[in-house]
Amino acid sequence: MIAKTDEFPVGARKIVRVGGREIGVFHTSAGLFAVRNSCPHQAAPLCLGVVTGTTLPSMPGEYVWGMEGQVLRCPWHGWEFDLQTGAGLYDPDKHERVAIYEVKIDNGEVVLLA
Repeated sequence: MIAKTDEFPVGARKIVRVGGREIGVFHTSAGLFAVRNSCPHQAAPLCLGVVTGTTLPSMPGEYVWGMEGQVLRCPWHGWEFDLQTGAGLYDPDKHERVAIYEVKIDNGEVVLLA
């Protein structure tokens, strides 16, 4: 168990150790997410980064904001990851990703299935 649901509101994050791995659990406006606390770029503590949105592909000169509450930005170099899929958003052709884990609410508790 990570926390009771009433103790883990939107905006909350908690980093836990499971089986020798650090995993960050987030409750954002987009839902509950869990990712490994290590950026694939240079092993930065990824889960200390900002949870935000990002600019989406759009026409030249147009800036479309989206994915609010679903993007984790690395605190060291700003690399962005989709909290839902773990995919890196900075260079989609590289197919780099961070490990994600299932997290759910069960009987009023936030539970990590790792």
